[in-house]
Amino acid sequence: MKVTIHPVILSGGSGSRLWPLSRAKYPKQLLSLIEQKTMLQATIERAMNLADAQTLVSEPVLVCNQEHRFIVREQVLALNQSPAALYLEPSGRNTAPAIALAALHLARTQSPDALMLVLAADHSIENSDAFAGAVHEAARLAQAGYLVTFGIPASSPETGYGYIKAGESLSDGSGVSHTVAQFVEKPDVATAKQYLDRGDYSWNSGMFLFTAGRFLEELQEHRPDIYGAVVQAWDNRSEDLDFIRPSTEDFLACPSESIDYAVMQKTTRAAVVAVDMGWSDVGSWDSLWNISTKDADGNAVKGDVFVSDTRNSYLRSESRQVSVIGLDDVIVVETPDAVLVMHKDKAQDVKKAVEHFARNDRKEHMEHLRVYRPWGWYEGIDAGERFQVKRIMVKPGEKLSLQMHHHRAEHWIVVSGTAKVTLDDKEILLGENQSTYISLGQTHRLENPGKIPLHLIEVQSGSYLGEDDIVRFQDTYGRSSS
Repeated sequence: MKVTIHPVILSGGSGSRLWPLSRAKYPKQLLSLIEQKTMLQATIERAMNLADAQTLVSEPVLVCNQEHRFIVREQVLALNQSPAALYLEPSGRNTAPAIALAALHLARTQSPDALMLVLAADHSIENSDAFAGAVHEAARLAQAGYLVTFGIPASSPETGYGYIKAGESLSDGSGVSHTVAQFVEKPDVATAKQYLDRGDYSWNSGMFLFTAGRFLEELQEHRPDIYGAVVQAWDNRSEDLDFIRPSTEDFLACPSESIDYAVMQKTTRAAVVAVDMGWSDVGSWDSLWNISTKDADGNAVKGDVFVSDTRNSYLRSESRQVSVIGLDDVIVVETPDAVLVMHKDKAQDVKKAVEHFARNDRKEHMEHLRVYRPWGWYEGIDAGERFQVKRIMVKPGEKLSLQMHHHRAEHWIVVSGTAKVTLDDKEILLGENQSTYISLGQTHRLENPGKIPLHLIEVQSGSYLGEDDIVRFQDTYGRSSS
């Protein structure tokens, strides 16, 4: 008898420990860190590839931050996939509420017996066959009423992971499945070494498989406050475009809690499937170095980097030439607006830089110079007192909102492609090397009616040039005024 797996992809993380590549508005799961596909795309493909003679795989349910909705949707569509549902969190409330949203969706639109495979969008798995075997074993246990987590055999005394102690065997001869005797949060080094020596502890991967109904029953029993808030938020949900929005008021009233604390550490039906599948949560630059392809000196090199007399380092350039000479065990990461240089042992301290930027009202931790929008992107080129210059790309067939600004005027110069410009009650077409001027307070809109990307230069001038000086009258993407 075939089983049907419903992948649930959680894509709400910020990935701050991979700054400056990962930013709050463009976090690591949306980046191509290991291969050409982004981590989100690799996760979706890994789940869809579980389909075989005994297994059907449904379209994935995704839960993401509302700030990332258009990027997430675009990346899913690029795989020729259509999500079964795309839920938007108005603000992160950790994994228990996010999983509850997906469980409610499956229980009420499919069946309480729907098998949920819960995956983080930002993990790396090298051995897909081992992953598939573990999922099939976990599905067997989930159908028997267990809440299954996946344990990674501990290979070093890591203090950044939670640990799972295996209990009684649940295996059908394979020896990989057990009840969970104990969950342990991130231990100190001495304790982690003891766990490694014992051999009956594994790393907690943060991946799960259970039926939607079983999870909701356990959540209602152990955390009725979370259960009630999420049910209320789901019942009062709204939809726009391809997105499902739980009620903001109800969801924000929900306590923030992980599935481990809310359910897994309290239930008597927790099980673990041990699987060695080349797993990494890619949680820091040193962990990315660990899983990256390296040269003979142990260096992982990406981009335009000159290396000399340097060993066991992660070196990455995004926009210009970088030279690293005579250094060992370092992380060097260059982006157009920031450079990180640190010893590999200090990988967990990147958060100090991020906290510094937040305290000082800077933007380097929030977004890159290139900012993505549903219609394309814009990129800052230059800025000074009362002026700003940007590059803008509009995808074929897309348009910006009909808008006006209270504090700035704009001059648009077309570099390539064709621009359809609305100025108050008239429309004009602009080709390469043509331009137009939008005066302060004038209603305007930019559109690409062509079949190739539209590239233009925008010169802004005025007393205030912030992105929140936008009054929207019409918007294809359902955005409100800033």
